[in-house]
Amino acid sequence: MLNSIRSGDIFRNLDVSSLRSFVAVADTGGVTRAATKLHLTQSAVSMQIKRMETALDLPLLERVGRNVMLTKEGEQLLAYSRRMISLNDEVWGRLTQPNFEGEIKFGFPYDVVYPYIPRILRQFSAVYPRVKMRLKSWDTLTLKARFAAGVPDIVLTTELPHEGKGELLRTEKLGWFSARDGKVWRQSPLQVSFDGKCIFRQSGIAALNAAGMAWEQAVDTTGTAAYSAFVSADIAVACVLQGTQMDDWEEVPAEAKLPELPEYGIFLYVQPGHNNPIINEFADLVRTTYRS
Repeated sequence: MLNSIRSGDIFRNLDVSSLRSFVAVADTGGVTRAATKLHLTQSAVSMQIKRMETALDLPLLERVGRNVMLTKEGEQLLAYSRRMISLNDEVWGRLTQPNFEGEIKFGFPYDVVYPYIPRILRQFSAVYPRVKMRLKSWDTLTLKARFAAGVPDIVLTTELPHEGKGELLRTEKLGWFSARDGKVWRQSPLQVSFDGKCIFRQSGIAALNAAGMAWEQAVDTTGTAAYSAFVSADIAVACVLQGTQMDDWEEVPAEAKLPELPEYGIFLYVQPGHNNPIINEFADLVRTTYRS
């Protein structure tokens, strides 16, 4: 094994910066989007990937339409790349940021946990291992009320773009989703599942009523785990932000002729006047992740 990675007494090393670009391309699906995320030029990212392919003498990416896909060799490298970047960031954080300690209270709606928040928390904790994260997951209305009362330090909310008062990070279309290969969307009246406190509920009901579509609330509950389970069981459909659906859901087919739903904004709120640099660091990471 050792002989396979060295030539004479010279070891061959993978560049962490190039691996970071490679992971960014894999995560975003394109070189241009990866460059934006990393604040690099497109040519710089392309050059890093090409240099790795030349060094390894393996194809890592292939273009499919407008998107970039990983080759089988790229898929294998991706898992190693994530581990190497994580270890690099952990070492860097532990050795260079020993003075950053304390606690951050972070609140977010439970329906936008995936896919970004786990990535944000993992990346931040690697760089700032001594900072404790206190996480609170509530509906948007509760989050705004708690924030107005002084806690948490940072919150994310989902609000209509013209209604949010925080910093707009991105907008996403609300969509109708059902269980993968499900049939419940064929029923009339339409069986729907809404979290009683979810802000998307009012948009879903308003759209159905405006379209004159017969519907019934199959599930009357509070909490994403409960209503999500009924959608996964093909008992009801639900409206959620595109990209945040469960792995076993799919968008309801167009033949169902369900009404269009509005876009919602994801907003960032940071307590004013806190004078805490570590909160600013975390807020910047949240901004960068969602905007890219």
